[in-house]
Amino acid sequence: MALRKKLCFDVLGETIGRRFYSSKLDLKKLRPMILKRIENRAKAYPVRNMVPLAEQVLQTRALLIQGVSTLIKVFPVHACKFCPEVFIGEEGHLIQTCCGYRRRSKNRVHEWVSGGLNDILTLVETFHLHHMFQRVIKHEQRFDFDRVPAVVELCWQAGADPNDENLYSRTQEESVGGVIGAESLSPEELRMIANGTLKAWEMFRSGVDRLLLVYPAKVCKDCSEVHVGPSGHRARLCGVFKYESWRGAHFWKKATVDDLVPQKMVWRRRPQDPPVLLNEGRDFYGHAPVVVDLCSQAGAIVPKKYHCMMKCQGLSAPRV
Repeated sequence: MALRKKLCFDVLGETIGRRFYSSKLDLKKLRPMILKRIENRAKAYPVRNMVPLAEQVLQTRALLIQGVSTLIKVFPVHACKFCPEVFIGEEGHLIQTCCGYRRRSKNRVHEWVSGGLNDILTLVETFHLHHMFQRVIKHEQRFDFDRVPAVVELCWQAGADPNDENLYSRTQEESVGGVIGAESLSPEELRMIANGTLKAWEMFRSGVDRLLLVYPAKVCKDCSEVHVGPSGHRARLCGVFKYESWRGAHFWKKATVDDLVPQKMVWRRRPQDPPVLLNEGRDFYGHAPVVVDLCSQAGAIVPKKYHCMMKCQGLSAPRV
């Protein structure tokens, strides 16, 4: 009798708390309900209160491009021939940080060439969706969608129209950059352009960061591919698996503002540093985002949050 009670107690203890589902459940009947919920969710986007912010991001982006385009005509920009390294100055540095191509040796001196706008503002592209909650892009459909800047796609999903000419009318009136004959500008005019460009840079990144709180975006864990939307695409374009003959699928995670608007840190030469930065003093030199370094050389007031990485008051490298 005691053994029978013990067996009943064990059986009841295992079944309590479990939920049993019927095997007669038809998933085909649930499909219309799921699609209806997705359609109802899509009606809530774009969020009406976020449309002015998306338009402001596009305006500050235009101001940033015009300001940087003007400043690089006055201050020389050097880009490495074999890696993404950039340096702003009369001559490139001699710090051995070149990663090179796959078959070249690492930690070599950079081979500098003349840089341009794309070396300062890194262009991050993504697929342009017809609407936010469309079906996931398959690998066979990768050529059916255009590639656009990720920030423009984010603003488009947020309700802004990138092709609206009235959106940029106010930007063109306020902008001083992009002028012809920038080399003849006075130091005061350059300082004004640099301050406006640096302000646009901060507002641009802040606006994108706020948009990402409402609109989802994904980035691959193993490469820099970005997808703006609730789920990533299925195009097998990730080249992380070098031993495979075909490119693998992406592994998505939540994207941040640094994924859509990379800062691109560069070495910065201070007044107490030598004319050409040497590899022996790399522990003493400071860093800064390339846009901040460019604007600071034109006389812009740099925000205090960058002072630590720039090592403005740091010691200079000892002479060998």
